[in-house]
Amino acid sequence: QVQLVESGGGLVQAGGSLRLSCVSSGGIFSRLAMGWFRQAPGKEREFVAAVRSGLTTYYADSVKGRFTIYRDNAKKTVYLQMNSLMPEDTAVYYCALNYEPSASRKADEYDVWGQGTQVTVSS
Repeated sequence: QVQLVESGGGLVQAGGSLRLSCVSSGGIFSRLAMGWFRQAPGKEREFVAAVRSGLTTYYADSVKGRFTIYRDNAKKTVYLQMNSLMPEDTAVYYCALNYEPSASRKADEYDVWGQGTQVTVSS
């Protein structure tokens, strides 16, 4: 069973940066689509970014231009570089794996999830 482990969350001031990492324990990582989602208190889980096996990337409008998703297949790791953070980015961030090659924006199309990492942005 493939497992995902996120790291890199924390507390940062508005305007700051964080880089989240998500390591996969197995699978043919290079063939898998990977996504990042987030969930704020009292809100539904929402799409943040995704990257296909062919490196095509997709972003939510709310993070476009500020966040970058990229992957290192040799390390079986996907990253989320977050710049110009705002208080509304505060949430638990989850990485997810999709056995299908498409990088969906829909959470229910992902097959494996990490445990989440907390990101808190203070104003």
